[in-house]
This record gives sequence, structure tokens and C-alpha cells, in this order.
Amino acid sequence: MIPELGHFALILALAIALALGVLPLWGAARGDAALLGIARPAARLQFALVAGAFACLAWAFAENDFSVTYVAQHSNSHLPLIYRLTAVWGSHEGSLLLWGLMLTGWTAAVSFSRRLPEVFAARVLGVLGLVNAGFLTFLLFTSNPFIRLLPGAAEGNDLNPLLQDPGMVAHPPLLYMGYVGFSVAFAFAIAALLEGRFDAAWARQSRPWTLTAWLFLTLGITLGSGWAYYELGWGGWWFWDPVENASFIPWLLGTALIHSLAVTEKRGAFKGWTILLAIGAFSASLLGTFLVRSGVLTSVHAFAADPSRGVFILALLVAVIGSSLLLYAWRVPRLEGGGLFSDVSRETALLINNVLLAVVTATVLLGTLYPLLIDVLGTTKLSVGPPYFEVVFVPLMTPVVVVMVVAPFLRWKRHALPAIVRQLWLPFAASLVIGLAGAWGVGVFSVRGVLGLSLATWVFLASLQLLQQRLRGTPAASAVSRLADIPAAWWGMWLAHIGIGVFIVGVTFVKGLEQNADVAMKVGDSAQLAGYRFTLQGIDEISGPNYTAIQGRVQLWRGNQLVSMLTPQKRVYTANNMQMTEASIDAGLFRDVYVSLGDAPTPDAWVLRLYYKPFVRWIWAGCLLMALGGLCAALDSRYRKRNKSEAA
Repeated sequence: MIPELGHFALILALAIALALGVLPLWGAARGDAALLGIARPAARLQFALVAGAFACLAWAFAENDFSVTYVAQHSNSHLPLIYRLTAVWGSHEGSLLLWGLMLTGWTAAVSFSRRLPEVFAARVLGVLGLVNAGFLTFLLFTSNPFIRLLPGAAEGNDLNPLLQDPGMVAHPPLLYMGYVGFSVAFAFAIAALLEGRFDAAWARQSRPWTLTAWLFLTLGITLGSGWAYYELGWGGWWFWDPVENASFIPWLLGTALIHSLAVTEKRGAFKGWTILLAIGAFSASLLGTFLVRSGVLTSVHAFAADPSRGVFILALLVAVIGSSLLLYAWRVPRLEGGGLFSDVSRETALLINNVLLAVVTATVLLGTLYPLLIDVLGTTKLSVGPPYFEVVFVPLMTPVVVVMVVAPFLRWKRHALPAIVRQLWLPFAASLVIGLAGAWGVGVFSVRGVLGLSLATWVFLASLQLLQQRLRGTPAASAVSRLADIPAAWWGMWLAHIGIGVFIVGVTFVKGLEQNADVAMKVGDSAQLAGYRFTLQGIDEISGPNYTAIQGRVQLWRGNQLVSMLTPQKRVYTANNMQMTEASIDAGLFRDVYVSLGDAPTPDAWVLRLYYKPFVRWIWAGCLLMALGGLCAALDSRYRKRNKSEAA
């Protein structure tokens, strides 16, 4: 009975979404206050219905209701409760329901914003209602998670062991919050096109929502990277997997959108560019949905193999992009204005950065889709892997970082070139010297090593220089209060840029200094790597709630000092007889030592994979600093104060 209630709730939610997508937009066009008044309560009711459906599916998993096909396929009575609940989004149907929950949640959140003018809010909610209707239709007609299995199964097939991990509890919700959050930026852009309103107030109203979506997407990508690092047993943190790229592409466009919104807000410029980026960021999120759920990819991330689902999502993608671009083409004459600016100005720097980010996005998109296109044409099988991305990505991102460092020092409209050169030449020269010396001193003396350390050092020195400028002329006794008076958006920019520097340091050292070895060891044997000694003390058999495992006991020595006892596992999940490797990591601020347990070439020996990863934690620390910067910027009180006056 509970699953049927969930199914009925989704049907009602679709009806509400259709009403939300039509009536407020019609009311805004005709100036009908009654129709406008439908938008906010409809958005909230829609969310309540989808949340109720989600709760019904979660109940079915918690109660081991194997008469529901989706539960029987992706759960098991021996699965721990936390993983039974997270199995709700462990495959295609449930992940789409989670997507719908996030989408209606964002819509409801917009409905509670009283800072938006009523007509504009109705248009934003109406656009979101149409998007909701598309996804709910897809969910009900091709991916219904409440279909019954008659007779019910006695036991479930179990959740994919790769997903039975704490990282997967939070990774999909965070990622989806970012993906779906760009729908709000998209709705703001379409509402602005419908209304012909492209002023600074529109940019200010859109910016916190965009920053929040970017924040969640950053956290989701970071957590997914960390999960892949320790769960897959390969010691890598990014593999340029097509589905990884599917989340990275909207992140790049979202980054460009944030900066473009800043220019539109401050100077009234880049209006057309900002609208296109808002459309592009959400379209890229839809493209990611198509790649993951259409069956065109084979990946741990890919949930569907039914071509009809892919056709539906592709049609939705074409409808969204096509209608948006047609509306943009119709309204583009109204996007003029914004004032002039010179070749040396903050506007020019941000424009260059946005163009570069768009080129990087196109490059990643090409490397992701080209093999699929070749496969569709049936000519041959082609794989585009890390070598392609590493060759093209670094040269394109280097000028992005350079312009990122320079832009905050430039004035709006015009800046004298000799003045900026005098201001930045000393930290630039110091960064180059430090980069050369540091790369030579630590053993990463290569073009990439010197480039990485020099860029990171320049980011740090320039950031300190920016902070010093903010405090210039401030007495020491007043420094703390002066720091508190700096706008949160400025701190957000500063922290995000520091995070990029930290990230570059991590990548540079990991790429230049990491070491690994595969060794066959018997109990009592030792192996050396990167100054550490690994001694296999023993092999134990252990049992978990739904698996059995062989667990190694590996002593990690540094000289004569015992550093840690590592316990890598090789698990066999009993429900589906699937094997999984669980690495054991001695983590530190400046290095990770990582061991995973491989196969047994002989009855009394095991293969151990040993990894030394210097500064790998700096990669995720840098990403977390970027996310913290996004949070600071989104919480800037100036957005709330200004919006109140505009909405009055």
C-alpha cells in the first residue's frame, strides 16, 4: 500500500507541475493577479508530494519490501540499514527520484524568497514548473521506481558493493544539488528573457542561487574524487572518466557564470554572455543526465541500458536547449548596453577568463563525446583517455590561473598597464624563483613541476598582496575590525583563489613525486618504497554483515619506528559473489601511504599494491577552500539588503 501511495503522489506532483508551468506564466503575460498567486503554493505542494513519494520508497527499502521490483534489484535483508536507505538512489529509478526531489526542493526554496518581484518570481517558478513536469513525466513513464514484482522475491539482489561506502551516502545528493541548482540560474535567465529585464538587480538576485549550486557541485565532485581514491584501490583521484567529465563540464560553465554575473551586477555588461552561460550550465547538467542514464556509457556511474530512456532524455535536452536559444535569439537585441571598457580593465580580464573557461569546457566535451560519436557511426572503437586531457588541459588552464591572479588588481573600466606591471612584477619574479628552486629542491624539476609551483606561489603571494591592500592605512589596533568589515563576497573570492593555489600544489607534487609498486609477499616478508618499509604480518579471514573478507595486517615502518598498522581487505559479497578491494591508508598532511590487497599468485603469497602519495590531501583541501569561498560569497549580506529594497 505504501508504494502505491508514493506512485499516486508522483502522479499528483506531475499535475501540479503542469499547472505551475502554465498558469503563472499565462498570468504574468496577462497581468492576472489570481494566476500569479498560484505559483508559490503550487511550488511548495509539488515539493511536498515528491518528498512524500521519496519517503515511501525509503520505507520500502527500510522494511525490505521485495515485492517492489526496484527494491528487490538493489537491496538485501543483510544490507546495513544506512545502505538500505541510500540504496534508494543506488540505481536509475531511485536516482531520478532523488533528482526530482532536489529539483522540486530548489523550486520550493525560490517560492519562499520574498525579495523577488511577484511577476518575476511567477515567471521563474513557471519555468521551473515546466522543467519539473519534464522530469516527472520521464520518471513516471520510463523509470517508475514503484512497479510491483508479483510474486514478491524472497530476497533481494543486494546493492552494488561499490556503492556500499560512506562516501556514497553524501556524494550523489551533493552532486545532484549542484546539477539541479543550475536550473534556478537557468530559470532566472529565461524569466529575464521573457520579461526583457536585464538590469543589475536581476544579476544580484540570481547570483546567490548560482553560487549555492556551484558550492554543492564543488562538494559533490570533491567527495566523489575522494571516494574513487580510496575505494577503487587504484590510488588515483581523477580518471577523466566520461561520467566524471559530465559533472566537471557544468562546473566549468558555472565558474564562468559566477564571474559573468559579477560583471553584469557591477557594470551592467556581459548580459548576453551571462544568459548564454546560464543556459549552458543547466544544459550541461542535462547532458550529464543523458550520458549517465541513457545507456550510451558503460561505467560504475552509468545506471541505465534502456535506449527508450536515452531517447526521452535526449528529446528533453533538445527541447530545453532549442527553446532557450530561440528565445535568446528573439530577445538578443535588448541585451545591448553596459558601458565601455578599455583593453586593460577588470571587465576585459574576466571576459578573457570566461572565454578560456568556455574553450576548456569545449575541449573536455569533445574528448568525452568524440568516442561516442565514432562508435555511433560504426567505423571503429576509439578511446580518449588521460593522455589527451592532460596534454590539452594544462596549457589551457595555465592562462586561466594567470588572469585569475591579475584580475582582482585591475580597476573597472580602465587601468594603466604600466601601473599593473609595477604592482605585480615583484611577486611574479619571486614566484618564478621560488618555483624553480622548489622544483629543483624536491625533485620535480620539469616544465610542469616548475610551472605548477610557480603558479601556486604566485596565487599565494598575490592573495597576500590583495589582503595587504585592503588593510593599507589601517592602524594595527583596528586591523581585526577592518577585516570583519570586508564584504563576505570578497572573502569568498579570496578563499576560492587560495584554494586553487593549494589544489595546484597537491596536483604538482602527486604527479611529480608519487611512487607505487606491486609486490608478491609471504607472511613475514618486507618491501621498501619511498623510504618506508612494509612488513606483511599476517592474513586473517573476517566476516561482515553481508560479506566475507581476507584482511592483511601490514606494518608500516619508517626507519626503526612503527608508523602504523594497515589492514587492506579483499571482500566477497555473499548475495552476488562480487569481489571488492578495500584499501588501507595511513593519511597525513604531507603524504599518504596506501596499501591494497591483490590476488594470490600462490597459496602462501599475496600481491600487495603499495603507493606513496605526497600532498594528495592538498587536492581535496584546495577544493574545500573553493567551496568555502562559494559559501562566503553566497551569504554576503549585501545581496539580501539590496534585494529587499528592490522588491519593495
